[in-house]
Amino acid sequence: MLPISFFPDRPLTVAVLGASGAVGQELLQLLQERSFPIGELRLLASARSAGHVQAWNGSSLVVQEVSEAAFEGVDLVLASAGGSVSRQWRQVINSAGALMIDNSSAFRMDADVPLVVPEVNPEAVAEHQGVIANPNCTTILLTLVLAPLAARRALRRVVVSTYQSASGAGARAMEELKQLTQVVLAGDTPCSEVLPHSLAFNLFLHNSPLMANSYCEEEMKMVNETRKIMGLPDLRFTATCVRVPVLRAHSEAVNIEFDEPFPVEEARQLLKVAAGLELIEDFEQNRFPMPTDVTDRDPVAVGRIRQDISDPNALELWLCGDQIRKGAALNAIQIAELLLSSS
Repeated sequence: MLPISFFPDRPLTVAVLGASGAVGQELLQLLQERSFPIGELRLLASARSAGHVQAWNGSSLVVQEVSEAAFEGVDLVLASAGGSVSRQWRQVINSAGALMIDNSSAFRMDADVPLVVPEVNPEAVAEHQGVIANPNCTTILLTLVLAPLAARRALRRVVVSTYQSASGAGARAMEELKQLTQVVLAGDTPCSEVLPHSLAFNLFLHNSPLMANSYCEEEMKMVNETRKIMGLPDLRFTATCVRVPVLRAHSEAVNIEFDEPFPVEEARQLLKVAAGLELIEDFEQNRFPMPTDVTDRDPVAVGRIRQDISDPNALELWLCGDQIRKGAALNAIQIAELLLSSS
């Protein structure tokens, strides 16, 4: 049962906070592609980006420096400028009467902030108090696969290893990967400035801060956010996150233990028809999802669904999804679409 619409039944005034970043640019593209009902679009960013002209939907828009006045009369703020910026402007945005859909980690674990993947827990948006959180990219991709399986048989444990693209660290990291790849090909030694190590022909364990339990922040985001979205606070879950030399699509190797055996073919058929997923699987040709299959595309690709030979109650699978698109911008816009008037 979807919630009553939140937005007025008219074209909306929408602000994109962080419009100059990789996710901000993707938000602009998707707002146009999906014909989101916009009466006025405001592009907001730091002083460094203010004044830049952005082409959008046949018009030219000037990027504004974020300020209190910029939110006056706004219905919806799509925020993708980092946690500190979201925290700084939350009260101003809500006081202006706007809803903020936030792509940072600032509010994801707050008890009063829904954490939403529209294909998984759309009903959660009804509980918002002015802010809805967009989950971490790896969590979004994973829960799309877990949800249809968990609806059939109870989950007991999830083990996941991620292979995360440069885009998760932003547009500058993507550009650095391109540049340093050329450096290596020229026979020189790469020197990274954006990431702690060069990604060119390299990979390294995720560079987010290490926690006291020896898991990094990114890994604990997956643990805690998956539990919240799935409504399974005690789900046994462990993750290892790795940064790999791919531009904008994440991959995940997932082992899922259930409370009873789960026939592979049954799981395959569930995932084949699940919203937001695409099955790519050819065992004869050893052909399964790759980052190039999903780059610049909406679906999350899943495949190589198989019985875990070490545990009769466990399945293993592989997935790939575009980090900027479904892992960030698309999910945020889909959240907003849940609250549009259906009349």
